[in-house]
Amino acid sequence: MRLFDATLSTLERSLDVRLARQTVLAADLANANTPGYLQHDLDFAAAMAAATPAVPEPAAAVRPGDLPLAGAAPRLGAPEQFVHELATTSPGLDGNGVDIDRASAAVAENSLQYGAAAKAAAKKLAMLRYAASDGQG
Repeated sequence: MRLFDATLSTLERSLDVRLARQTVLAADLANANTPGYLQHDLDFAAAMAAATPAVPEPAAAVRPGDLPLAGAAPRLGAPEQFVHELATTSPGLDGNGVDIDRASAAVAENSLQYGAAAKAAAKKLAMLRYAASDGQG
């Protein structure tokens, strides 16, 4: 098992994208009674693909003999570019297209996924902490 792999940075990006999706889903629920408002969602897979480097390149060593450092993970620049209107919703008489049941289910699912990623990150950090303390705690 490698201690310093891409797992932690991938989990960090996943948490960032899940948080952005939660914001979009919360806005849907908040606007459930707003006339003319249409339901939105964030494409998690596309946002993760855009935030994940194709091939991580190590940073150059500062001096000869230095070990190269892993390149920094790209930040999720503008999650708004992955937000889209849900075409499956049919607006009511007031033009509002929010399906409260679907929006609530999406919030619950996203919450569970966020919690799972947070637990995985905590476990990874606990392993690093254990290795750094020579197994003493």
